Amino acid sequence: MEVFIVTLVIILLCVLPGCIVQVNQYERGVLFSRGKFKKVLKPGWNFVIPIFQSYKKVDIRTKADDVPAQEAITKDNVSVKINAVLYYKIFDASKAILEVENYYYATGQLAQTTMRNAVGSVTLDELLGEREKISAQICKIIDELTDPWGIKVENVELKDISLPDEMQRVIAKVAEAEREKQAVITKAVGEVEASKNLAEAAENMASVPGALHLRTLSTINDVSSDQSNTIIFAIPIEVLRAFEGSKVKDIVSKVIDKKE
Repeated sequence: MEVFIVTLVIILLCVLPGCIVQVNQYERGVLFSRGKFKKVLKPGWNFVIPIFQSYKKVDIRTKADDVPAQEAITKDNVSVKINAVLYYKIFDASKAILEVENYYYATGQLAQTTMRNAVGSVTLDELLGEREKISAQICKIIDELTDPWGIKVENVELKDISLPDEMQRVIAKVAEAEREKQAVITKAVGEVEASKNLAEAAENMASVPGALHLRTLSTINDVSSDQSNTIIFAIPIEVLRAFEGSKVKDIVSKVIDKKE
């Protein structure tokens, strides 16, 4: 009897360590008893009876799945190649094991087909200009379809959009034409502003007596700094009218008489 008890204790001591399984904080364990789902094992040490029970660990951390480049045709019949990054996590470990055979592969395939369909429903301009909006639509569709699998899709980021060489040249020409258009508009706006400023300056000079003469003298002074320039300017009519006075005539006559 004592031998039996000792033998039983030894067997229990050998078997007991194999009955205790550890589930880490970032994991969940799906426990099966005689092939049937029983419960989800929480983090920590859990007791599993060998032969009668089995379990599978599921990582519930956020995963980043690189969606391979896909050939797609936009709504306006432009062929593009596009790839993306899919971020998702498991919120129900039991569904991820029971409802789909390989949740990792299934999620990736679903992301590829959804991305192609989304690209086919928009034009090239929309795809290039509304990337965030299209990413949000793809994320919403995938999240709804993977919800029965216990998977939560957190985000989808379109990483790269490749265009044919001919289309790249066309887009470059369009961008160049747009820049030239903006340059012409900017130049025209500048000329309008300059003309307004010149008109305002002319109006101010006309309203102040002698301002125009001072401006003329200032201009002559600036030009005369270069001796190679020949300056021809008209005497203002006010100066000529000054010679019409009798006093000026008398002064000129006296000067002539003295010289004689």
